[in-house]
Amino acid sequence: MKSILITGASSGIGKAAAQFFQQQGWNVIATMRSPEQETGLRSLERVLVTRLDVERKDTIEAAVAEGIDRFGRIDVLLNNAGYAAFGAFEAATDAQVRKQFDVNVHGVMQTTRALLPHFRAQGGGTVINVSSAGGRVAFPLLSLYHASKWAVEGFSESLYYELAEHNIRVKLVEPGNVATDFTGRSLDVLKDDSLEAYAAYTGTVMKKQLESFETQSSTPEHIAKTIYEAAADPSPRFRYIAGPDAEFLLDLRSRVPEEEFMAGIAQQFR
Repeated sequence: MKSILITGASSGIGKAAAQFFQQQGWNVIATMRSPEQETGLRSLERVLVTRLDVERKDTIEAAVAEGIDRFGRIDVLLNNAGYAAFGAFEAATDAQVRKQFDVNVHGVMQTTRALLPHFRAQGGGTVINVSSAGGRVAFPLLSLYHASKWAVEGFSESLYYELAEHNIRVKLVEPGNVATDFTGRSLDVLKDDSLEAYAAYTGTVMKKQLESFETQSSTPEHIAKTIYEAAADPSPRFRYIAGPDAEFLLDLRSRVPEEEFMAGIAQQFR
């Protein structure tokens, strides 16, 4: 029986993935910053709910050890935990810049590094990193988020090659908009009350982004099925696009000249 460790499993994509993999007969190590608040996953068979804060190395190592102790092995790591900082880059504090990368990039790296010795020792494994269509296409006022996801894309692609000889597969899942609380508790607004230069534009972009989430979002369950497809796929395939909006956007980016594509994005948010 295979086992998966999932970060950020308290809600959204992570929780949906934990439930879906459990339904497919997998052992699930569902990790989150506050496991004491989780009730639904605890009632499921073959699910271990435990603490993992991607900003704290000690909790990562403890969760990996606890998962191996409970299920004997871990076959797949799903790096799902993440959030977005939204707003004008000029308004971002040093702390906000660091935190965006500590969670979305360094957290992925730390958790991956914690699993690699185990994967090598058992002769293989799979690392699945949840990136985004925003890992290849950028929108205004999300500069920190896009920078972090583009970093995950580059990190994953390089890792794909260096781990292949150890029978460790690396895969990217690229969702579009997802109907979660991403625009709620998973959104950090960059705001400087003394900086009025971006106020009108920020209001326009926020309105357009919210409209997009309301009309063009996939369910977390849809993304979870794509993640499962990636986990069960023994082929060397690297990218798995999740959601019709992501498929449309990335296809358009690949076919349209860059200047034309970027002009279309700029027009969308005027």
